[in-house]
Amino acid sequence: MANKDDFVVVTTNYVPGQKITTVIGPVFGIIVRSRGIGGNLVAGIRGMIGGEIDEYTQMLSEAREHAIQRMIADAKKAGANAVVDMRFDSADIGQVMTEVVAYGTGVVVQEDSNKAAPVSLR
Repeated sequence: MANKDDFVVVTTNYVPGQKITTVIGPVFGIIVRSRGIGGNLVAGIRGMIGGEIDEYTQMLSEAREHAIQRMIADAKKAGANAVVDMRFDSADIGQVMTEVVAYGTGVVVQEDSNKAAPVSLR
């Protein structure tokens, strides 16, 4: 469960200890990134040798974080205080750009007052 400034993002379709009171609907965060020509050259050389291409790993990691932040902004704008069932998707655009999308369902959650009490076998 990611908590960005009290905004909950989960990959499950519920938030533990919370109940969904309103379903807002789909929310998205999209970013398109491109490595510069120098980064593409270095990555191309590393690709011929084999192994992890650190430049692309870092770029995609940063792109995912930015996509999450944009998704949260979209959800807040729609009135949500959480996103459930969050997922990522990505695609190449041409041979030099990558699109990263974070998406999920924006919802309003509140603490569930009907929590089950712990059970003891003693």
